Parts: sequence; C-alpha cells; structure tokens
Amino acid sequence: MQALQVFAGPRARRHLRERGLAAADVHAIPAAAGGPKGLALIPIDRFIFGHWLPGSAQTVHLLGASIGAWRMASACLPDADAALAQLAEDYITQHYEHAPGRPPTARHVSAVFGRTLDERLGRRAADVLSHARLRLHVFTSHGRQLLAREGRLRTPLGYAGAFAANAVSRRALGGWLERVVFGDPRDALPLALDDLRSQQVALTAQNLGPALLASCSIPFWLEAVHDVPGGPPGAYWDGGITDYHLHLDYASMADGLVLYPHFQPQVVPGWLDKPWKRRHRSSPALDNLVLLAPHPDWLRRLPGAKLPDRGDFKAYGDDVAGRMRAWRQALAESQRLADEFEAMVSSGRGIEAQALA
Repeated sequence: MQALQVFAGPRARRHLRERGLAAADVHAIPAAAGGPKGLALIPIDRFIFGHWLPGSAQTVHLLGASIGAWRMASACLPDADAALAQLAEDYITQHYEHAPGRPPTARHVSAVFGRTLDERLGRRAADVLSHARLRLHVFTSHGRQLLAREGRLRTPLGYAGAFAANAVSRRALGGWLERVVFGDPRDALPLALDDLRSQQVALTAQNLGPALLASCSIPFWLEAVHDVPGGPPGAYWDGGITDYHLHLDYASMADGLVLYPHFQPQVVPGWLDKPWKRRHRSSPALDNLVLLAPHPDWLRRLPGAKLPDRGDFKAYGDDVAGRMRAWRQALAESQRLADEFEAMVSSGRGIEAQALA
C-alpha cells in the first residue's frame, strides 16, 4: 500500500519528470500550521534535515507558522535529527492542569508551553540563527484595530470583524490582522508578500523565543504575545491565522524548487479561509512547488482513521495516556512516509507527480 503522494505545480512537474529530485534543487521549505497534524511530518523532516539536505550546498529558506515554525526552528539546530525527535516527544507528552470538566486556562497553557519553547529553542537562539545554510522565517499574525491588544471583549469582537473582512477578501483582512515575518537578517525572504498587508522584521536572539511563542499562540487557547522585540507594538497570535498553509507567491522566486511536506494536498491560505473552498485551489503562485502528502489509504490505518488533531484533547479528555498512545502510533506509522520519500529521491529516476488541484 502506498503511503505518500506527490503533487506539483506545472514547472515543478516538468522538473520532476525529467530530472527527479535532488537535494540541490530545493531552495525553500514551507511548514504549515495545523497543530498535532504536524506530528505525521516529523519523520520526513528528520530525513530531510538530518540526512538528505546536508549533502547539498545551497542556501535554503525555511518558512513556518505555528507548529511549522517550531519544526523549522528545530531543523536549524546542529543536530536536527535529534532536535526534531525531541519536538515530537514534547508535543506528544504535553499536558496542562485544569479544573474537573473545564479546559486549562489560556494563561496556564501559554506559561507551560512557553517554558518548553524557551528551553528547546529560545536559550539556543545562537545555534538556530547561525546555521551556515538554513535561513529561518517565523510567520505571526499581528493585531490591528480592536485586535491591537488582547481583551475579554475586544478579542472576540475583533476576530468577528476579521472573519467578516476576510469573507470579502484576503486584502480586506489586513485591516484587522497583518502578517509579520521575523526572518533571518542574513538573507531576505526570496519571494513576494503582496497578497496581504505584511511587515518583515529581523529575527534575533532577543526575539526568537517570543516570535515562536506568538506564532504558536492559537487565539483563546493561548494568550496573545504582546510587543515582540523589534516588531510593531501590539498583540501577536498564531501565524496560521493569516498563513494557515503558507499559500505564497513561490513562483516569484528566482531559483530552485519549493519542497513542501504537508498533511493534505490543498494549500489553504489562512485559517479564516477554511470555509471558503474556492480559496483552497491551486494557483500560478505554486508553479515551482513540490508537495508531499499522505495517501488516503494510509490515513485509514491510523488510530481513528485520521491524523492526530486538536480535537483529540477533547475526545480523550483526562485519558492522557490513551491520547499519547494514539499519537505515538501515528508517529511510528509516519515513518513509512519518510521511507518512501527516501526511496524516491535515492533512485535517481524521474518522478511522476500529480497536478495540484
């Protein structure tokens, strides 16, 4: 049974068919928001960053939102394989104290999760930011108008306004939320960011930890991160709100292909775009994109016949051990995705990819 599917834009499909895929072809790697779904991609990450990419010499830009930012920052550490394995363990074993029958408070989740990020990455900012070839770009959502500061009333009202504006257009969303990218100052992001109001800020040892926490701060589940050093003042939330799957203008890149390990074939622009199916389609911006996604038959073999997701916290409730078992099983099964990708790129043969839908 096939576990991995390959999709690609027109230019990337021609390249794969004629030349296959070499590590030297890859100039950018996006990593989506999606919470626990990202666990399924850790084995592929470990192969790519721990074994495959080190055999090439080009600069590679890593773009991440939410758990994707956590994954890409871990990939920049000196032992990427071990760092990504640790990420998976930290994510699976996370647990938050709470009153019976009630969810944990956002303040508590932010405090506990923030300590984990600081220990694994914030305190190792010098290592993350000094990689010889990898350039990290952390995507966050910065609030405007009512969302400029977090509050009991202003936050839900602000997100209602953002949802209504986004229903009109992505550009209209910029009146409520803007994209702020904290990026490696050595090399600018090599693609255009003109689909949404955006700012780019230098990523430093001082703001790496806060920027990562902000990128992972799901509204109402975690508190907003205020006044990230170096960035515009105000409240910052999960990068997936504005850039759920990072459907960006990759075709504007001058060189190379974009390799996208993903958990589904569609690249949804922002979290608020989930109801608007017409925005889930491919576009000319994905011309040079190679997307890896699980095959539906493989997904049916996982616990619950699906990837881990945030709903599992509610479904398993206080059965923390049961949730951890299910997620560990899904992670173990995901090794098949990595094995199939390794066999594909090691063969030296052309690759027949499906067209992005």
